[in-house]
Amino acid sequence: MRQTNSIRPLLVLLGGVGTAGAIVPLLTACGQSTEEEEMPQPPVAETRSHTYEHHEIKLNDPYHWLKDQSYPDVDDKDVLEYLEKENEYYAAFTNRVEPLVDQIFEELKGRLDPDDESVPSKDGKYIYQGRYQSGQQYQIHVRWPAESADEDLMPLSEDQIELLLDENELAGDSDYFRRGSWSMSPNDELLAYSTDHSGSERYTLVIRDLNTGELLEDVIENTYGSVVWANDNKSFLYVDLDEQLRPNRILHHVLGTDVSEDRVVYVEEDPGFFVGLDRTTSRKFALIQTDDHVTSEVMFIALDDLSQAPTVISPRRVDHTYSVDHRQGKFVIRTNDTHKNFRIVSAPDTAYEPENWESLLEPSDSRHIGPVQALEDRIVVGARENGLDQVLISTEEGEFESIPFDEPAYSAGFHFSAESNPTHIRIGFSSLVTPQTTFDYSFADGTTKVRKTQKIPSGYSRDLYESQRRIAVSHDGVEVPVSIVYRKDTPLDGTAPLHLYGYGAYGYSSDPYFSTSVFSLLDRGFVYAIAHIRGGSEMGYHWYEAGKLDQRMNTFLDFIAVAQYLVDQDFTSEGQIAIRGGSAGGTLMGVVANLEPKLWGAVVAAVPFVDVLNTMLDESLPLTPMEWPEWGNPITSKEDFEYILSYSPYDQISAQDYPPMLVTAGLNDPRVTYWEPAKYVAKLRVTKTDTNPLLLRTEMGAGHGGKSGRFDSLREVAEAYAFMITSMDVESNASQ
Repeated sequence: MRQTNSIRPLLVLLGGVGTAGAIVPLLTACGQSTEEEEMPQPPVAETRSHTYEHHEIKLNDPYHWLKDQSYPDVDDKDVLEYLEKENEYYAAFTNRVEPLVDQIFEELKGRLDPDDESVPSKDGKYIYQGRYQSGQQYQIHVRWPAESADEDLMPLSEDQIELLLDENELAGDSDYFRRGSWSMSPNDELLAYSTDHSGSERYTLVIRDLNTGELLEDVIENTYGSVVWANDNKSFLYVDLDEQLRPNRILHHVLGTDVSEDRVVYVEEDPGFFVGLDRTTSRKFALIQTDDHVTSEVMFIALDDLSQAPTVISPRRVDHTYSVDHRQGKFVIRTNDTHKNFRIVSAPDTAYEPENWESLLEPSDSRHIGPVQALEDRIVVGARENGLDQVLISTEEGEFESIPFDEPAYSAGFHFSAESNPTHIRIGFSSLVTPQTTFDYSFADGTTKVRKTQKIPSGYSRDLYESQRRIAVSHDGVEVPVSIVYRKDTPLDGTAPLHLYGYGAYGYSSDPYFSTSVFSLLDRGFVYAIAHIRGGSEMGYHWYEAGKLDQRMNTFLDFIAVAQYLVDQDFTSEGQIAIRGGSAGGTLMGVVANLEPKLWGAVVAAVPFVDVLNTMLDESLPLTPMEWPEWGNPITSKEDFEYILSYSPYDQISAQDYPPMLVTAGLNDPRVTYWEPAKYVAKLRVTKTDTNPLLLRTEMGAGHGGKSGRFDSLREVAEAYAFMITSMDVESNASQ
């Protein structure tokens, strides 16, 4: 999917490119000398004629050459030279605002707990924990015996702590590092984990013997997603990628055998369906799920005998989405078979067919059912009621009760339990003004125990800030929620700059959670707002459907309506709004920049999906067939072709003034390929009529999520904020 898979807010990159003279007021705003500070001339990509025709419509794409024809390998010298020139131009800008970048970076680090630790979690005989150590970019993972832990699951002695994995050691001097799968064998002696050192999302899977600390000889390349062990501790299932980098096969590997001999358990023949792998909470079954965003199919295999063929629970049919867990001899299923907002049903694991499904939680027009975990004594459900997060827990009588939360706008959800019969469920809660709080909710008596409150070493006073939830009316009369936060001393008379975030795709909601980063803007007089636009599922599944396919324009017009509402309500003024979106949210940035350029004071488009038409026409790309149910298929449908063409940001660039823009890309990004933002910037630079900054930064050693280390990622945020602040000349308004 073209969503950003990053827990931190993707504040990463902003945009603007233009002539050297346009940078002078930006430098003055951040206290830099303008003498000998002229920017170099921006690089201009050459044009090469490339025409194509679909549905009797002819188009010319003069920057098509920026797509390296040997992709996923990128070795075309002309392409690399152009990207490097753009990076040099970007560096010239950041060098000139370096004092501000450094200042913001130190602020961001000051709010980060250098020795942050996860709340310990019990899994069988051991307690597990992830830890950061001061100055390190990545986590270490440890465990200790559960029998030697106190009531808070902490070790009674430091001598009991066993180091399982040090991600810093694994990362080494790599520019990029990401750990993928993490799966402990049933006997707790073998750890299967995977790593990616390029951002390509092609992981290498290895197995560590925890008794010796050594790696086994079994090494599997080109994997993706989860690993599920057989109960005999001698073999496991894993996901394999095809030549187009699509997860399409499940294989069975037996330890000590050659990988080439691995048995193929399942192959997905439809290139639009991606395969995933999971394990039921009961640990009785492996689950194979294949889906294309709107249609899914789930199969199961008993973990006592992985030689069996997988069994389908409900054969795929268009627009039927379901997921499965297992407890007490029954499958528990989340399904949209009778209602778009889903219901929960159960069926015996020996008679699992849909005709045997018995409803446990009925569907509702106002409640959208999300993740479900089936524990031995409880079923825990994440849901969204009237746009707000809910956690529902089944009672012994089979009813579902919700846990109350006492803020008008917040983000909350439960942590999946590693054990099938815990005494409590762990819940995370935060809001725009409340730091992340983790607490345990007792099943026995409904009491809660706070296990962790987010530490902010440099200090934080909630009393300084105010949050609101407002409603804007869109072009068609639909009410669109917006979450807002600001310092109480920020004047709400139209003079404040405002930072507006949006996404609006794939049914993913933009939750109002606590972000320490955004306070570097709030303390400089910014208002921060989140537009809960259609295309997400904040208000239910219908909210998603109303922002996809031939209703995609609702997403863009909702965002513009929210911005105009914030202007009308004096939170800000036209031209003082810095907007940000990444991946599919980058489509949003590109469209609204084309439609209403005067509204925006700066645009941050991170790994933006801006060449929508060309990508949806290229079925050789990893994600394209899977994306047709979301965006439409312009290959087979003239109507889809014309509709996508009507808004595709790259195709709709016109000769008009644009706001300052910062655009980012990842050379190894398999989700939004690097040439989309590169082509977009190349065309925009020679077409637009203004002299505002336009910057392109391509991370040459990373993928969709940008830099991977916790400090490196903060540096990206600092650079983005520095661009935003200088573009809108608000540094002098700082109220720190």
